[in-house]
Amino acid sequence: MVSPPDAAGVTVDALDGGRWTSLRLAGREWLWQGPGILAGPRTGHCAFTDAGGLDECFPTVRGTPDHGGLWNQPWDESVSYADTTLSRTFMFGADSVTVDYHLLAPPGYHFIWAAHALLDCEVGATVSAPSGVSCRVYPEAAGYLPAPWPTGAPWITDSWPTSLGLDTYGSSDGTAVGAVLVDCPTASVVDRGAELSFELSCPGQPVSTAVWRNQAGFPDGAPYRSLGVEPMLGRVFDLAEAGPGDAAVVPASGELAWRLTVTARPV
Repeated sequence: MVSPPDAAGVTVDALDGGRWTSLRLAGREWLWQGPGILAGPRTGHCAFTDAGGLDECFPTVRGTPDHGGLWNQPWDESVSYADTTLSRTFMFGADSVTVDYHLLAPPGYHFIWAAHALLDCEVGATVSAPSGVSCRVYPEAAGYLPAPWPTGAPWITDSWPTSLGLDTYGSSDGTAVGAVLVDCPTASVVDRGAELSFELSCPGQPVSTAVWRNQAGFPDGAPYRSLGVEPMLGRVFDLAEAGPGDAAVVPASGELAWRLTVTARPV
């Protein structure tokens, strides 16, 4: 799935979980590639290795298995996990990529899915989402908040862009914070004169956007910088923490479809 250097296109690594290794829109590369990428696919039973790009996280993002069960599975047009099969089809416009997903799974199957995109952005990039949207902020932010973290709480609720100002990708201050913008199907990033926008559609299912802002705060011992904007089905990172309505649910037909649209434009 390779396009000419100046054309819209996506390159994927079928052996490495179907990871998107390149996203070219509006004449530039958008995906960040992490340090220490393995020489080969991240297969076997090793813990999740953050190689950058865009990982397909399913049936959870955090939790067990970490970043889901697909990232170390070979992927052709589809990939199987337990008793489910997920497939995707790419379509390209002038400066857009549309991906249609189709899941076969037992009726009533609960899951979280996310397009875990880590973006190649510079200091000063901004993340846009509807002002005031409900935002679940996770415990790694506890030390940076004005009030103590509630004992045992998996998250606290704030309003976007939160008291942490998660709409700005700042300098390397040693922080790394994750949040879920609840019931927020669209978000965009502005960086170096261009805007990248995400839109996710899946009628009848919870559709949100996760944000991961790592300003040299993760991982311990060898921190790097990364900015994640992650369209997702669900309202939580960890499927095990999902309450009523927090996870996507496969209907009685045993099939579920959703569409991700990514566009870019100069600003």
